[in-house]
Amino acid sequence: MVQKSLCVYCGSRPGDDPTFTADAEMLGRGLAKAGLRLVYGAGDVGLMGSVARAAQSAGGTTFGVIPKHLVDWEVGKTDLTSYVVTETMHERKKVMFMNCDAVAVLPGGAGSLDELFEVLTWRQLGLHDKPVYLVNTNGYWNPLMTLLQHVVARGFADASVLDYITICDSAAAALVKIQADFS
Repeated sequence: MVQKSLCVYCGSRPGDDPTFTADAEMLGRGLAKAGLRLVYGAGDVGLMGSVARAAQSAGGTTFGVIPKHLVDWEVGKTDLTSYVVTETMHERKKVMFMNCDAVAVLPGGAGSLDELFEVLTWRQLGLHDKPVYLVNTNGYWNPLMTLLQHVVARGFADASVLDYITICDSAAAALVKIQADFS
């Protein structure tokens, strides 16, 4: 049986709320305990490092993908189960997405938004049907959801685009939904 994998997009910074880090750690530990492989951006900083270290400390399998130009900046975490260095960011995103069964997005910045919108666009175009979980720790993603509702209301997307995202108020809630979807 092939191990199921969750791709986690998240910040390379910790943000301004300790709950962001706590949720990243909870998600990492929870994935390991559920026997799910973590696929992520291979950094050892910010929420990326927190989710990976937590998964590792709980005995989980980790698959990290990082472009060579970010190895120093994001402190490439070479002690992962699998560590892949790509030539470009585009290749990184492709390898991460091709090696997962679902995506979860923790708080993050422009990079996390880029990754989310890419998989959301692909889903809208019918290129995949993988679940996408938005971990809305302390309401972090509320403004994004308001923006997406605005996009739909103004006629630039079908209302179904909102159905492509499962909003979870915490990592604990996300783990419950992920495990239910993976069973």
